[in-house]
Amino acid sequence: MKSRHGLLAAGLLALACANPAAAQFANKPALIYSTGGKADKSLNEAAAKGAQRFMRAMNAQVTDFEPANEADFEVGQRAAAQNGFDPIVLVGFAQAAALAKVAKEFPNARFTIIDAKVDLSNVRSVLFKEQESTFLVGMAAALSSKSGKVGFIGGMDSPLMRRYQCGYEQGVRYANPKVEVIADMAGTTPAAWNDPAAGTRLALAQFGRGVDVVYTAAGTTGVSVIQAAKEKGKLAIGSTNKGADADTIITSTSKRVDNAVFQSFVSVLQGKWKAGEFMIGLAEAAIDWTPEDYNKKLISPEMKAKVDAAKADIIADKIKVHDYLATNSCKG
Repeated sequence: MKSRHGLLAAGLLALACANPAAAQFANKPALIYSTGGKADKSLNEAAAKGAQRFMRAMNAQVTDFEPANEADFEVGQRAAAQNGFDPIVLVGFAQAAALAKVAKEFPNARFTIIDAKVDLSNVRSVLFKEQESTFLVGMAAALSSKSGKVGFIGGMDSPLMRRYQCGYEQGVRYANPKVEVIADMAGTTPAAWNDPAAGTRLALAQFGRGVDVVYTAAGTTGVSVIQAAKEKGKLAIGSTNKGADADTIITSTSKRVDNAVFQSFVSVLQGKWKAGEFMIGLAEAAIDWTPEDYNKKLISPEMKAKVDAAKADIIADKIKVHDYLATNSCKG
């Protein structure tokens, strides 16, 4: 019987060989998700949409792989490189350690990693200024709160999640310095992205402490946070894609992982792919807050005007949002 590692490699090879559409291109693009599944209503799902757009636009095929755990990252990356996939796009900072090893072993393979920096000549690192978008929804939370207490529930405790939290807290203070922020993380391992019980528990605990608006950036764990808010008659703010609820969801942060994936694949076909660090934010329309038609009744014209004015000032560099990763703290 083959080992799990052997089965993963064989599966990627079989998909490549069974893909007649890909034969028209010299390259065979691959997408390796983070843990949590393709339909995580978060980064994986956004990445899948980028791959789907590429397939429609180019009449091509993207081979994708859903790791069951962190150990699968290195296995999947190595199998993809060994079987000639190029480019190989990786979703999530948790893949960085494996990539630092695998990319050195396959210097001719081109890798793109979302949400992490790997400083190698064959790696494209796409990073987002999440603190800019969370600043905006922090303002929305503070302007919506009646109790004077708002919440933040993140997924896996990490520098990236602290960046989200830090931007959110700055936006809350900017809108109303008297509003208190209560913050929690769902866990310290990748399992935190897919832990509905933790999301419900943390949300209910925050509501019990007086929170009436909660922002969650926690993968599928965040879905349970929003559900708890709905059941308790509280307000919520989602991240990337948490569905539409006119009575509960004020707004969401958007993060155009789909564009990053699409552009990485297209740039290879156009001969324009480049390694290095690409840091993108509001100015590049890579992140934003997303007031939608369904939640118009939760966003007053005055609130929208204030948040949009702050957005313009961030782009113009009149408001400087501190990046947690610059100092490993939320103090500049």
